Amino acid sequence: MSREYIYPEMMVHIPTCTHKEPEKALVISDNAQAIVEEFLRHKEIEVRVISCSSALVAIREEEDKSFDIVICEDSSDTALLAHIARVSKDDALAVVAHPSLDNVDENKALMQVLANYYKIIMPYDVGEKTALLVSKEYHPTADINLHRTDMLDGQSYYNCDVHPAAFATGNDIRKTYLGVIKN
Repeated sequence: MSREYIYPEMMVHIPTCTHKEPEKALVISDNAQAIVEEFLRHKEIEVRVISCSSALVAIREEEDKSFDIVICEDSSDTALLAHIARVSKDDALAVVAHPSLDNVDENKALMQVLANYYKIIMPYDVGEKTALLVSKEYHPTADINLHRTDMLDGQSYYNCDVHPAAFATGNDIRKTYLGVIKN
């Protein structure tokens, strides 16, 4: 049974239903259609898409502190991550995709780079992959906007119960990433 709908729903609705009043989102992806479709469920949010292949050049043209939410499917370029922080507003959330928490050294390096810009760094489940939610202000389980989650229609997976549950991690992950995950 294919459950491909989980990934775009979790990539979009976790940060969107955590931020107090998101208005502008940036999606960095070479296959953004499903993610953009999920953003369309939030009519108040304007979405800009740039390709991963030209992201570093394109993001340099974006104004400082102009996005409430950033979804990035390329975590390999530290310069890109720095620009994501630059274009993020002071209360912004970003989601950075990565395949799994199994590659500990690579993930710790990524989280240490993100720690330069964000005070909250938390991995969460997005189906068969994991993502890192990073935030300058909002906590993804403490600041969930239940009204916004309840007003969403047409979801196949995401709901107000799945939202905090996605951040549950076992003791092995907690011990491995102790001091690196910031929640």
